[in-house]
Amino acid sequence: MSEVKRLKKSRNRVICGVCGGLAEYLDLDPTVMRIIWVLLLLFAGGGLLLYLIFALIMPNE
Repeated sequence: MSEVKRLKKSRNRVICGVCGGLAEYLDLDPTVMRIIWVLLLLFAGGGLLLYLIFALIMPNE
């Protein structure tokens, strides 16, 4: 049986570990996830609010 993946903050953190945790969950490089967040912040405008929500909700590793 395969292990269930859980979304959680990563120890590979720059600020709160949100991007690292999402990258581990989605099997992406953390740098790619950080670039996606910056682009989301610049062009969609909701990136900062979404990051703060994830930082509060996601459990630590």
